[in-house]
Amino acid sequence: MTSFELADLGWSPHFARQDIPDGAHPLRITAVHRDRLEAISTEGPTWLLTPEKTGLYAPGDWVLADLGRVTRRLERQSLLKRGSAADEARPQLLAANVGTLGIVSSCNADFNIARLERYLVLATDAGCLPLIVLTKADQTDAPETYVRDAERLSPLVTAIAIDATDPLEVARLEAWCRNGETLALLGSSGVGKTTLRNALTGESAATQGIREDDAKGRHTTTSRALVRTRSGGWLLDTPGMRSLSLTDVSGGIETIFEDIEALADTCRFSDCQHDTEPGCAVSQALEDGNLDADRLKRWRKLKSEERRNSETLAESRARDKGFGKMVKGAMAQKRRDRGG
Repeated sequence: MTSFELADLGWSPHFARQDIPDGAHPLRITAVHRDRLEAISTEGPTWLLTPEKTGLYAPGDWVLADLGRVTRRLERQSLLKRGSAADEARPQLLAANVGTLGIVSSCNADFNIARLERYLVLATDAGCLPLIVLTKADQTDAPETYVRDAERLSPLVTAIAIDATDPLEVARLEAWCRNGETLALLGSSGVGKTTLRNALTGESAATQGIREDDAKGRHTTTSRALVRTRSGGWLLDTPGMRSLSLTDVSGGIETIFEDIEALADTCRFSDCQHDTEPGCAVSQALEDGNLDADRLKRWRKLKSEERRNSETLAESRARDKGFGKMVKGAMAQKRRDRGG
């Protein structure tokens, strides 16, 4: 059985500062299942039970455990989450303690500015560095055009175009997943995430082709799990996403649309809707040609969606809290009645 040092698993001073008891052996969650967690420690892989719902954990989390049972989850350094497909008001945890989010698209019809901005909002709000990986670079005469368009989206973005079937080109990604560092891959189906995973980890997960008419593919990866890379880091591949609902990510929107947010801060009225109000800096920039109308439209859409989902999330939390109080009150009354 392979043994590791904590640093090999992604341990950092951020976790070491969290009052770890003497003799404790931290473990890192590698996969989350319905009734238990897969984890890895310095001694190798193991299974863990938890006293709370497993959905409250994400691959990449660090925990403390005793006798195979989680006793504490350590404070996260980053957390990727999205609105749940079943209930957009309740976030689905995707991954924790990821250093870099690899946003995988391709040099074909899958390349979509609005979708990329959505992923960038997710990455920056989570606390991850955004890396846009453009596959199928061998199938276009001008991959540099896609790279340029991607890097224009934010000063934070690094973009690279590669042929995912060429191991030498995929090796360029090793800089983000070596020496205990963690890279997560997100993107649509059929863009080559599984091919990248195979090259980076040495696995042989099955891949599927894409439809020629719209460049869309079928899902290959069906679950999220941390996998060791050839270069000594960790990779988290995720199922392809047909949609990405954003919840509670206002910080990410402010970062990716910093130019529009800065304009909005200079409007005459603090509650300006950036439409027909006098003294609106956003409308003026649009009129002067200093702001792209499509980008403004995408900003408005994301702001509206985030506000709606976050309000629903707050209502859901309040409802759950109220229900919990009601249950506790009923149980207390029942105990008093028994005592009487």
